[in-house]
Amino acid sequence: MMRCSTGKKVYETLEMAEDALIDAYVRFNRGPIAVYKCDDCGYFHLTSKGIMNNKLSSHLAAGKIKQQQDANAWLDRLKKRRE
Repeated sequence: MMRCSTGKKVYETLEMAEDALIDAYVRFNRGPIAVYKCDDCGYFHLTSKGIMNNKLSSHLAAGKIKQQQDANAWLDRLKKRRE
């Protein structure tokens, strides 16, 4: 995993960063809300500051985040049953 001189995780493309942003929001139900291109390394990072990313906002409005959280909860329950 690449890291920037700032210590932040690096995402090579905007799409990769947006996917990671949505995944983080699904897992933690909070946290980073935006993506930015770093002046130091030229790659993309996640941030909790600024205006919410459009892709994240549309996923929240469409209920996709909640849907994925519910699916993850069911998967966790099924995994526990198998143990």
